[in-house]
Amino acid sequence: MSDAHTTLHSWACIGVVAAMAITGECLIAAAMRKLGDLDIIRAKSGMPGAIRAVLSSPMFLLGATCMALNFFAMLFTFSTVELSLAAPATASLTYVGNAVAAKLFLQENVDRRRWLAVVFVCAGVLLLSK
Repeated sequence: MSDAHTTLHSWACIGVVAAMAITGECLIAAAMRKLGDLDIIRAKSGMPGAIRAVLSSPMFLLGATCMALNFFAMLFTFSTVELSLAAPATASLTYVGNAVAAKLFLQENVDRRRWLAVVFVCAGVLLLSK
């Protein structure tokens, strides 16, 4: 394999892992916010009712599916990409992606300090990739 092909393969694998994690985490967070406080649900209908509420949420199930796909994509990535690049890059890109997704899709207030942290994480990933 050429160096360019290997690099493309590595970053494609890392990107898929990060994308699945970001998507899954955002969907699960949105589903749980939509459901509301589980303590209140549990108080009204018991633990089985709270579990039923979570497991009957299509958004939660889609998020959980993304997280399962993330796990298998991570297994594949760790078997084909150097761990010293794959582990920090997937974690870092997931962190960056979660900040962006939280702002765009969940309308969270991501303050200046968090954006600065995102910039430093991006710089770290850039240093790792060289």
